[in-house]
Amino acid sequence: MVEPVEIFRAATLSGVPHGFFGRRGGASKGVVAGLNVGIGSDDDPATVCENRGRAVEAVLPGADLATVYQVHSARAVIAERGWSLDKRPRADALVTDQPGVVLGIVTADCAPVLFADHQAGIVAAAHAGWRGAHGGVLETTIDLMEMLGAVRGRICAAVGPAIAQDSYEVDDGFKAQFNASDDVFFRPGAAGHWQFNLEGYVMARLQAAAIGSVTGLAMDTYTNPDRFFSYRRATHKAEPTYGRQFSLIGVQG
Repeated sequence: MVEPVEIFRAATLSGVPHGFFGRRGGASKGVVAGLNVGIGSDDDPATVCENRGRAVEAVLPGADLATVYQVHSARAVIAERGWSLDKRPRADALVTDQPGVVLGIVTADCAPVLFADHQAGIVAAAHAGWRGAHGGVLETTIDLMEMLGAVRGRICAAVGPAIAQDSYEVDDGFKAQFNASDDVFFRPGAAGHWQFNLEGYVMARLQAAAIGSVTGLAMDTYTNPDRFFSYRRATHKAEPTYGRQFSLIGVQG
């Protein structure tokens, strides 16, 4: 019997086809067992494709999947349809108003963010690691949604599973890249180290952008190995590779 995929939804995006996925319900085996959707995860490409298909079918059956080659940038692109893997643009966010298109972001500790202007029928997905969030990927995404016709005050955003502050130790050099006003997102840790609140930082930037509403799922990828993949956990365990999870949002056809 095939285990069903596990999907988490945000109330603020109710009525819009979307979902944040964990690792449960996939076909991958070994250290990436479950719903691994990472192209670069040293997994069987056919199995990764199968996992991606299962996720799409759980959100918007028959939809055209659009993803990007993620590079921790602030770049957002408009997706009118999906691209083949070798044609994916290098970017970290996608926006669409096209019915039957579902946008996909892969993460393994970074924060996935899904956006929607329900009234305009415009949605977006962003990959917000610390570098992308610090560089402005969230604001770029909102600007591009507005360019397509979204109204800033109507945009709702949800932040999906990401590494939590208790699990995210960083050093002085990392902290030095932020402004003094960001100190609230750092809690003292071991000597010369800090615990960084990525979800809080992402949510604060979204709120500062004056969109309609922001919510966070508050789910830690690092401390839930049965439920989520985690790059940092895999690194600490010296595993040979790590899986990635999907976050999807689309426009009903």
